[in-house]
Amino acid sequence: MGAVRRQETERGRAAAEAVLSGAAAGAGPVLPGAGPDAWTAFDQELRSYPRYRCDAADRPEAALCHPDGRIRQQALSAPRPTPELVAIRCADWAPAVRRRARRVLADLLAADPLSALLRLTPLVLRLGRREQGAWALELFEGALRAAAGGPALAALHDSPDLPARRLAARIAVEAVAAADAAGAGAAELRELARRAAAEHDPATGRTWTDAALALAAASAGGPDAEAVDTLLGGHVPMVRSAGVTLLRRAGRAAEAGRYLGDRSGLVRACARWAVRQDGGDPYALTRAHVTGAGLATAAAVLGFAECAGREDAPLLRALTDHPVGAVRAGAVTGLRLLDTYDAALLEPLLDDPCPAVARAVALSLSGSADRPSTDRLLERVGPARPPHTRRAAYRLLRARGGMPALRASVELLADGDPGLRALAAHTVRAWNWQYALHTGETDAAELGGLLRRSAEAFDAYQLGLRLRRIGLRE
Repeated sequence: MGAVRRQETERGRAAAEAVLSGAAAGAGPVLPGAGPDAWTAFDQELRSYPRYRCDAADRPEAALCHPDGRIRQQALSAPRPTPELVAIRCADWAPAVRRRARRVLADLLAADPLSALLRLTPLVLRLGRREQGAWALELFEGALRAAAGGPALAALHDSPDLPARRLAARIAVEAVAAADAAGAGAAELRELARRAAAEHDPATGRTWTDAALALAAASAGGPDAEAVDTLLGGHVPMVRSAGVTLLRRAGRAAEAGRYLGDRSGLVRACARWAVRQDGGDPYALTRAHVTGAGLATAAAVLGFAECAGREDAPLLRALTDHPVGAVRAGAVTGLRLLDTYDAALLEPLLDDPCPAVARAVALSLSGSADRPSTDRLLERVGPARPPHTRRAAYRLLRARGGMPALRASVELLADGDPGLRALAAHTVRAWNWQYALHTGETDAAELGGLLRRSAEAFDAYQLGLRLRRIGLRE
């Protein structure tokens, strides 16, 4: 559960407690502006309390969430019941409650479709996962399809609620596909491209992009130039890759070379395809990007490595001395892509001032048999080193395994770096303590001492179990 969902859930539970304790007395809204997770938590919290506590509450919301189904059903007949709780009652386990709630919700939707759709669609989407939640979801989807192109659907396109935004995109795309048969054209394509380019959610971006590609493919005169440019500026890699793919059909394949150094590997792959289809050479273009004065970037270096062979390793090795840290990190990653491991070159880069370089070196050397010695790694894990160097060295220690890694993990349980502490605790808990006795690197006495020093990483039962497995008492 994400942080926002946790906050909403806690907000709903706190509101339920306030209703039961009388702290929420009055006629004001109990959860103003709350999201769907807050309302479902509010309902669940109220219905989990003993009946006598809900009977003591004087708020109508308590009656709508009462443990007694007859009281919930009666509360639905009150004037202006809370719409969110009406929607929740539409998925109630009691058939009589469901039937009445569904009539009330249908009336609410008919009376003010715009307000109901904007307010309740995120909640109805969550309720649609429940056993009895399909009815409300079908009702709202039908209303949104009937209002395609209207203000409700347009507002949901920019909703902060991700499932609601995805639903709105699917319905809008269906409407555009239906209109295509009647002659949808450049304006529709530009709008789809604009929506795709502005989207930060990959799934929603893909919905808009697929629709734009389908409409562009159906266009007799080729894709609209403005729409292609819009896609090329998208946030999501899939959107930009679609724009690169359309360059060839738009007669602009020569522009694809610009995207060989895109930050996304997907976009770079599409650019290589487009360049080759136009008779160009991606290798030559990407090499020029990394050898030209001031042209090298981390993405350009990766783009070159994706086209290069092992004979190009010297060029990448030379780039590990580049003044820009991101380029040095890209060169290290490029050497790994070429399956070229040079421990003598890479080990000193563990001390690089750029964290991205140290991470790339650790990832590269983790897959190499020629890792730095344990003593040199233990020295780099020491508190005098920068945090990113210590994390990279500890990653290599864990990849090497054995007692040095366990000893270092126990030491790091009290480290000042929260990230290292968490990783060390995970390592200690996952360690096969019993097997360590059979490696010849240690004995039961040392293992017992390390376990007791690691006590905070375990509960009492887990600690005792591990001690018994190595032949020691608690």
